[in-house]
Amino acid sequence: MSFDPDTLVYNEQGLIPVIAQDAGDHAVLMMAWMNAEAVRKTLETGRVTYWSRSRQAFWVKGESSGHVQELLELRVDCDSDCLLVLVRQTGPACHTNRRSCFYTAVRDGEPVEIMAPDE
Repeated sequence: MSFDPDTLVYNEQGLIPVIAQDAGDHAVLMMAWMNAEAVRKTLETGRVTYWSRSRQAFWVKGESSGHVQELLELRVDCDSDCLLVLVRQTGPACHTNRRSCFYTAVRDGEPVEIMAPDE
């Protein structure tokens, strides 16, 4: 029996949140969205494919930047309304040229940048 992306729970826009995590060191890299077709493309190609809400188009991670996410495993949460993709990340994951999009911590009520852009 194969996995059917149509069994997932999508929001009103037909999207499901996806967390990308580095399979090697378990760093949380980014959060994005997929629709059912993006889930299918990701599983078929092994290249993580998101749905860009701003462009209303598929977005294959690394297609233009070279910062590819190779899918190693796709996991579904207990409510089937959120995904975790374990990836092999090439280069930074964030469009700001940082390893992770989660580079700002709130410490003592203040935002603190904890990760510089990759050089």
